[in-house]
Amino acid sequence: MRVEIWSDIACPWCYVGKARFEKALEAFPHRDQVEVVHRSFELDPGRAKGDTQPVITMLTKKYGMSAAQAQAGEENLGAQAAAEGLAYRTEGRDHGNTFDMHRLLHFAKEQDRQDELIQGLYKANFAEERSVFSEGDERLVELAVAAGLDADDARKVLADPDAYADDVRADEREAAELGANGVPFFVLDRKYGVSGAQPAEVFQQALTQAWGERSPLRLIDQGDADACGPDGCAVPQN
Repeated sequence: MRVEIWSDIACPWCYVGKARFEKALEAFPHRDQVEVVHRSFELDPGRAKGDTQPVITMLTKKYGMSAAQAQAGEENLGAQAAAEGLAYRTEGRDHGNTFDMHRLLHFAKEQDRQDELIQGLYKANFAEERSVFSEGDERLVELAVAAGLDADDARKVLADPDAYADDVRADEREAAELGANGVPFFVLDRKYGVSGAQPAEVFQQALTQAWGERSPLRLIDQGDADACGPDGCAVPQN
């Protein structure tokens, strides 16, 4: 079974939702047969690379709330993250463009290191003092290496603005086609969608239901035919 997760590194509920989903997946009896794929979604696609600002400032401008309201929201998110065992800095974080991170995540997928990279990016953005936005490409290279990727290969990806750009845009178009206008958004076997950072119990129910409703293979039997198997290949005898 495949679970696709549309998310953005700048999304705190994606950070929390990933932990809740993983808690449900850990308790799922068939977890070893579940493939998890992370898909791209930008919350702020129009923001230019290098254009960073404090999270509180971004929230007040984007949503028209007061600084006190924005800070209260961050405190609430910090408490939600802590309940899942996640560190979360409620003050001093910044916000910026995540397109290069998504491109790097597509590269990481090819190297089977996607989950390691996205977790490292989340931790760096939400829990660590150093910014993933204002320190340039070398900060992302550092995180890529920590996730098990080659530094020079990561630099090449980041240096080429076209590398994996089409993959990111394809993910975003697909999210729109599926009706996802916010993240996190979880799609199970292309049959069920779960929107938001739901409790682990909701993810457990979704996994169980999706697994139970998988379509078994229907064999069209046209009689005996030559085939190869563990014991070798049948050779016609004249």
